[in-house]
Amino acid sequence: MSVDELVTVTDRQWRKLGVGPGDRATLAADLRAELEAAAADGLDPAGLVGADVAGFARRVAEEAGVERTPPLYGPVLGVATAGAVLSLIVGYGVVIGLHDVFVAAFDLPRGTHVPIWLAAGIFYGGVAAVVIAGAAVGVRLVLRQTSRIRDTATRMSLLLPPALTAAILAAAGVGWALDFALTPAVIGAEGAIVLAGFLAATAAARHLSVTAKAGPPVPARS
Repeated sequence: MSVDELVTVTDRQWRKLGVGPGDRATLAADLRAELEAAAADGLDPAGLVGADVAGFARRVAEEAGVERTPPLYGPVLGVATAGAVLSLIVGYGVVIGLHDVFVAAFDLPRGTHVPIWLAAGIFYGGVAAVVIAGAAVGVRLVLRQTSRIRDTATRMSLLLPPALTAAILAAAGVGWALDFALTPAVIGAEGAIVLAGFLAATAAARHLSVTAKAGPPVPARS
């Protein structure tokens, strides 16, 4: 492999290990300098890295003492989805159990007309709020030992509302284009669009949390 290829492959391993972009750039610059110096001395740069690139990258990161925050997209997306589904089930049970209370609380005078867009907005807004709360609380509690999970949950609370709004509007557009047919294919397509928006926003929240530059250390008190 060339020096460029070796640096690229090693940087990919540092990314998998959760090394931040700033630290990766520093490590890559140092590695490039060492490999180019070895090549200038007539040595094979690939021999310095070895066949176990992942092990080499891990050793370099450990020796440099850089902070590592594994993305763990799989666990985060899984727990967030489970939390959202569980919150929907619990919310549905609460609504059914307190149906009479809700009817009495929101009973409107006869003849009052509620615009369809307002009723739909309240309904979907309530569902989205339950989903967001369940997902954020779920990752915060279940993955509480995971690095930067608090920041991930906070970013989810910020990114999920616009993402779900856009996804619901897109799903509604698909339904409208297909005359809101209640077929498995149409319902599945609409559900897939909303799920894709949910997963994309959750993954983005985790990515931003992992790649965000850590703040300066707090000075010790004298």
